[in-house]
Amino acid sequence: MALKLSENALKVLQRRYLKKDASGKVIETPDEMFKRVANAIAEAEKFYGKTRKDITDLAESFYQVMTEAEFLPNSPCLMNAGRDLGQLSACFTLPINDSMESIFDTLKATAMIHKSGGGTGFSFSRLRPKNSFVKTTGGVASGPVSFMRVYDAATEAVKQGGTRRGANMGILRVDHPDIFEFITCKEDSKSINNFNISVAITDEFMRALEKGSSFDLRDPHVKSATKSVDAKEIFELIVKQAHKNGEPGIIFIDKLNKDNPTPKLGDIESTNPCGEQPLLPYESCDLGSINLAQLCKTNEGKVELDWEKLKTVTRLAVHFLDNLIDVNKFPLAEIEKATKATRKIGLGVMGWSTLLIQLGIPYNSEEAVALAEKVMSFILQEATKKSQELAREKGVFPAFEGSVYDRKDKPLRVRNATLTTIAPTGTISIIAGPCSSGIEPLFAIVYHRNVMDNDKLVEVDPLFEEVARKRGFYSRQLMEKIAEKGSLHDFREIPEDVRRVFVTAHDISPEWHVRMQAAFQKYVHNAVSKTINMPHEATSDDVRNAYLLSYELNCKGITIYRDRSREEQVLNIAGLQKSSTQPATRNPQPENEIGKICPLPRPEVISGTTTKVATGCGNLYVTINNDNDGEAKPFELFTQMGKAGGCAASQLEAIGRLVSLAFRSGVEVKVIIEQLRNIRCPSPSWEKGKRIFSCADAIARVIEKRLINGQNQAVNIESEAMAMKHSSQDEAVKPVDNHGEIVGVCPDCGGALRHEEGCVKCHACGFSKC
Repeated sequence: MALKLSENALKVLQRRYLKKDASGKVIETPDEMFKRVANAIAEAEKFYGKTRKDITDLAESFYQVMTEAEFLPNSPCLMNAGRDLGQLSACFTLPINDSMESIFDTLKATAMIHKSGGGTGFSFSRLRPKNSFVKTTGGVASGPVSFMRVYDAATEAVKQGGTRRGANMGILRVDHPDIFEFITCKEDSKSINNFNISVAITDEFMRALEKGSSFDLRDPHVKSATKSVDAKEIFELIVKQAHKNGEPGIIFIDKLNKDNPTPKLGDIESTNPCGEQPLLPYESCDLGSINLAQLCKTNEGKVELDWEKLKTVTRLAVHFLDNLIDVNKFPLAEIEKATKATRKIGLGVMGWSTLLIQLGIPYNSEEAVALAEKVMSFILQEATKKSQELAREKGVFPAFEGSVYDRKDKPLRVRNATLTTIAPTGTISIIAGPCSSGIEPLFAIVYHRNVMDNDKLVEVDPLFEEVARKRGFYSRQLMEKIAEKGSLHDFREIPEDVRRVFVTAHDISPEWHVRMQAAFQKYVHNAVSKTINMPHEATSDDVRNAYLLSYELNCKGITIYRDRSREEQVLNIAGLQKSSTQPATRNPQPENEIGKICPLPRPEVISGTTTKVATGCGNLYVTINNDNDGEAKPFELFTQMGKAGGCAASQLEAIGRLVSLAFRSGVEVKVIIEQLRNIRCPSPSWEKGKRIFSCADAIARVIEKRLINGQNQAVNIESEAMAMKHSSQDEAVKPVDNHGEIVGVCPDCGGALRHEEGCVKCHACGFSKC
């Protein structure tokens, strides 16, 4: 096998992709996985009368292109091809009509898709607005946002085969009467967390905004205007919320439908969770990415893109993705019918930033934007030629008649209604690495990775290390300094040309982010998944200008994220402030020279209990030891989680130390519980019928069970509902570093979650919320 896998890639494959036996033991090598996938996809040729030799030869070509890390399909294909589940698609959209039957039929379909490993997108725009009259019951409608909460709760309960977690896109048209409630529905970051949300912006709205005029909101049930509002009022609320926490995004719905290849089948209403795949109701799409970082060659000492190789890989990738449709095991009959009617595929790229560095081109430059257009137009051109070739061999897509390809002014017989998409590549770019994600810039040049015993290991971008050593400015001390900063911007000892090429997401202005997205969008049939990164000090004007520029440059949607914008809640320490008395202790607390409390010393021998709690990150063992000299009092707390590592392990140890310090300093147990209870993480779980929101919440519940309930004492803890509303510390306690963009803890490995490619993902293990 040509592919040389990094230690991180091996971990990702073992955790999610390779076959396991009933006990969870890995029973497949990466090489066997690639052969399994190649063979399964090549088998589609048997439906078209190909010989066994033809199938074997094609399987070998698929195997080679994957093991050379030149092309990889989306994760469900790598996980499920050639296996019993056989569900190979990443993206699905489902219709929601204005009836209780449709709402819950679609909810059931959603659960089946999530179980099989897919993500789902919905438009809630057909639902009548909140407080509308319901003739059949005589009551009033609860509105789109209320049903989004139902879908969110259902998604929380379904785990995707233990490999991928459920993810949704919720879309509402800008002219829906409930648009104000929708825009602010994720304001507190405590609810609807299994959804990305986007407002479907129309051209009519943008014209009203430009003119400064009013805009009609329309009830989709009675199909009439309910009231007129200032278009600017809606737009400014979107800007305000996006500046605050990155939600909602924007989908330019009329631009999507302008490029709808099969308008006779209906209008496009929604996209997949990351927004890059507009689909008709019940359609699915198969995605794959070409690794541009692997397609360079040296010509007379100069590195350049190997265009001939890119042509070969593009054509083989189209063949792969088209075959995938024929061997796919779809979760619903309606999805199979809709998907095979249009045979949409989404071929994109990864390693774009890595390619630019290899070529010595700064990401934020006219040269990079021009090259983006050249590369993507070349890929689209070759993909179209291959699709035409497949159409001659196997036939056009069934819904071809009446499609845009069937027009007299554009006769083009193709196999696939769409061919290109720029999708997130977080996990597959780790497998193919060193390779940057999608078309995103690097998130950091040098960074710290936590290893055993809380040591920090300096990780250096391989290309940067190579240049640093070659140019003679590499040193351990310099790398440590860069890791603290995350950017080369202020390091004048590094040559200026190196600093210009090795730029990170926050070195790049929002304008360049948008322009790069627009350059790729110009030659992409579907849409582009990309995050428009902004520094923490970015203003609402910056957000507003990015939105307007993206519309002007014909992007089909936009997602912005302002650095640390989800970490601005103030910690609520009212529980400590209210506690005016200290519990009685058998010995007075020792004091230091300025009169402050010092913790009691630890006896040589101490006893206690260990409690096992199931959390979303694994089984957590919480040990509480008591000081048994006289009246038993809690003295110390230890935690252990078998699979935790890095950031997760260090945070658990930190919680244990601080709780122990509080015990030994006489802090009231109820106050400790109040501070830990209901803190939330991305992976809540259930334990004996009770919701465990995080490891901290689990620890609080163990303390309560052992030290309060065990003594038949009551605890005055806020109700779940009040906690959801008021516990601002839920989102404030997050891992942060100087690189920015960290928004949480990975539920799989404890690493840092970052905003990238329109989603939240972990660079350490490949976890993606989408």
